[in-house]
Amino acid sequence: MYYLDSKELARHFSAIRNGDKSSFDYIYNDMKIPIFTIACRITNSKEDAEDIVQEVFIKLFTNPPHTEIKNPRAWIFKIASNLAIDKCRKQSKSVLTSVHEFIETDNGLSFETKLIIEQAISKLPKEEIFITTLHLNAELKFREIAEILDVPLGTVLWKYRKAIEELRKNLSKEDWFL
Repeated sequence: MYYLDSKELARHFSAIRNGDKSSFDYIYNDMKIPIFTIACRITNSKEDAEDIVQEVFIKLFTNPPHTEIKNPRAWIFKIASNLAIDKCRKQSKSVLTSVHEFIETDNGLSFETKLIIEQAISKLPKEEIFITTLHLNAELKFREIAEILDVPLGTVLWKYRKAIEELRKNLSKEDWFL
């Protein structure tokens, strides 16, 4: 999957500030699914995640960032994760959701396989789920995730490695997965 890089995003942000609606549409089409995935993982609600996607893009449209932002992708995901965390705090929800609720694209996996993977993911600690989702679904680099979470890079790397090892262990118990 291709995502806009930081330079392209910065260029589109500038165009949005100058009233270019097509740049907004381009960013929306490029980032709606990763933002939705992250929001869904955090809120455990498809409906809440849809609301968060809408809120992120309303903020982007009404107040696009300046080009001085070092990492526009991280900036957008930070907004999304903050909105999702705020919603969870208000509603006291958990972090998990089912894969079948938010994977809309055909990635070749059966529904049963997605469910098994989701069960393995659900056994991880909340922060490891979030780090894994940001890295795998949002395709953020570990330093970007560390910036979003405001934790040391080493902590992010350690928790990601720990999560992947745990997923491998849990999924290797399934004969079909080997």
